[in-house]
Amino acid sequence: MNERYAVIGNPVAHSKSPWIHAEFARATGQYIEYGRIEAPLEAFARTVAAYRAAGGRGCNVTLPFKSEAFALATAPTPRARAARAANTLRFEAEAVFADNTDGIGLVNDLERNLRRPIAGQRVLLMGAGGAAQGVLGLLLDARPAALAIANRTDTKARELAARFPGSRGGGYDELAGEAFDIVINATSAGLTGEAAPLPEGVFAPGALAYDMVYGRDTPFLAAARAGGIATADGLGMLVEQAAESFFFWRGVRPETGAVLAALRADR
Repeated sequence: MNERYAVIGNPVAHSKSPWIHAEFARATGQYIEYGRIEAPLEAFARTVAAYRAAGGRGCNVTLPFKSEAFALATAPTPRARAARAANTLRFEAEAVFADNTDGIGLVNDLERNLRRPIAGQRVLLMGAGGAAQGVLGLLLDARPAALAIANRTDTKARELAARFPGSRGGGYDELAGEAFDIVINATSAGLTGEAAPLPEGVFAPGALAYDMVYGRDTPFLAAARAGGIATADGLGMLVEQAAESFFFWRGVRPETGAVLAALRADR
C-alpha cells in the first residue's frame, strides 16, 4: 500500500507539488500517494490532525500556514527553528518532525540551476515576512560578501536582521548609491501587481533579478528585464525545495533536472 503525503494550504488547487512528487517517486522507485488538501483558514491544526488520523505520513505546508506548522512541531530542524516556520512535516508515532526547505531550495536553484554562486556576492533580499525568514539563514550560509534586507516597514527589516548576524536591514531609501549582484524579491508584491520602490542603480553590472513567485511575470521582473537585467522566477526553487522535502520523508534525494525542464517546457 502506498504511503500518503499531501500539500496543505489555502488556496492549494494551483499547486504543482502532486505532479512533482509523483515524478520524484517514479524516478526513485518510491511508492507514495500525494494529494492536495485545502485547509480552512481557521482550522489548520484540525486539518492536520484529521489527515494524520487517516494515515498521512507527511505533508508540505504552503501559505498561509507555515508558522502554524512550526507551532505543531515536536522535533524541528535547526533551519525550521531559525525561520520560525516550517513547510515540511513528517509524522512518526507521536512525534511531528518539521523542516523548512525553502532556503536550500533557493540556494540550490541559484547555484546549481542558474549557475550563480552566492559566495562573495552582494545580495539584496526584498521583504521581511515569512518568505524572507525562510531563506535568510541559508543565504548567509552561502557566504555572500554582504546581505541587505529591505522592507517598506524598515523596523521589520531591522528586527529580522538582528536575528541573523551577518545581515543588515532597513528601508528601500537606505539603498541609494548601492549596487547588488543578486536581488531577490521575497515580498508579496508579485501577487498584488505592485512594484517595490527600488532606487535607481540598485542592480550591479551583470546582476540577476530573482523573484520567488513563479508562473507570472511580476512587475519586479518586468522592470528588471526592461533595464537589461537577467531575470529568473521561483520555479526552480519550487522544484529544489520539493526534492529536499522528499529526502526528509523518504531518505532519498531525487534528481531535479528532468522535472524542472518538463515544467519549464510546459509553460
